[in-house]
Amino acid sequence: MTLFLRNTNYLNADTLELRKTHLAVEPGPAGGLTLCDDIPSDGELSVRDKVVECRGRLVTKSFACGHHHIYSTLARGMPAPPQIPANFLEVLKYVWWRVDKCLDRDMIKASAQASALYMAKHGVTFCIDHHSSPYAIEGSLETIAQAFEKIGLGHLLCYENSCRDGQDCMEAGLAETDAYLSSGRKGHIGLHASFTVDDNLLKKSVALARKHGTGLHIHVAEDLADQEHCLKTYGKRVIQRLYEFGALESPHTILGHCVFLDDNERKRLRESPVWVVQNVESNQNNNVGVTGYTELTDNVMLGTDGMHSDMLRSAKAAYLAGQNTEGVSPDQMYKRFRNAHRFIKTIGAQGDGANNLVILDYDSPTQITSENFTGHFIYGLESSHVRSVIAQGKMIVEEGRVISVDEAEILAYAREQGLRLWKKLEADIV
Repeated sequence: MTLFLRNTNYLNADTLELRKTHLAVEPGPAGGLTLCDDIPSDGELSVRDKVVECRGRLVTKSFACGHHHIYSTLARGMPAPPQIPANFLEVLKYVWWRVDKCLDRDMIKASAQASALYMAKHGVTFCIDHHSSPYAIEGSLETIAQAFEKIGLGHLLCYENSCRDGQDCMEAGLAETDAYLSSGRKGHIGLHASFTVDDNLLKKSVALARKHGTGLHIHVAEDLADQEHCLKTYGKRVIQRLYEFGALESPHTILGHCVFLDDNERKRLRESPVWVVQNVESNQNNNVGVTGYTELTDNVMLGTDGMHSDMLRSAKAAYLAGQNTEGVSPDQMYKRFRNAHRFIKTIGAQGDGANNLVILDYDSPTQITSENFTGHFIYGLESSHVRSVIAQGKMIVEEGRVISVDEAEILAYAREQGLRLWKKLEADIV
């Protein structure tokens, strides 16, 4: 089956070359994309082929999220915490660590399906996720993977391991990660952060990453408390600690945030092959501050940190914050926006090939050219312009509506599980 897109204004996501053309999109994880001068006639099309009239709309590669927490999806509108957090550590203690302890398999499934639904509607067809459910660990990663695939999204998953819930939970997290990666799935060895990961867990996690040929996915210096704990407990800063354990050796490793680094740590990162993911809205929401990334490494990509599922919104927020921290340009921000695809390719994950596309109804009042596109990207394009989305050669969103699943059914299930979660939180069952 071939999906033909007629009359597109196709933007090459890498070169920014614009071309009026037709497109032939082949299905499957390895499916390709061909620019065509003509569309086959009705008599030449097979019964399984489909032609979509794009009417000159902008068509380009779909989007990817470099760091998400889909388990937070059911928290929207949840009951207030038992105590108003006064700092970042209390945000974790009174909000997110209470939420993740309440999650069960049904809530995880509902969170993943709803998040995937929202990502698809915002043009995101690949997600790198960081999951936590300390009392529902076994099978959690496969549950998320299947939920994403039901909508049509590609993924790289990990379980967020830590020492905060005891030895049994720590061992269960390592076992879940090992089982998931041993099944043939691509993913990461997830860790929460240095201040919740002791030397034993860090050592085991690096060994597990080496075993599976992957990297770590860990929050780093999101708040100053992470550095303070590391200095007090280990007599060194976070990046140095990770380096000494071999945690910075893999080009597949992702470090989230990296807000509070000194010059020596930044130098260490520049000399390593790891990736950094920027989540500026989450940093602002948690009042931990923001930082610049231009001098840190070229391997910077963008995430949402569970705040939402809209990568265009994340790019705009990072750009605006970057005016004060690093003077970042639209061109530089577009590169960060697209860097997730480069990372996904290097790790060898499927589901982010050329046959992942977004059709945008962006009727600009000014001309769009290859030279000025990044200006449109920052100041013009919105997720509301996403009309249709193609994932691995298959249309999953058509004219603003997800067609790969029943939207109403997915959201009804999410609301049902959300109420269950809220009742547990109100009863303080953690």
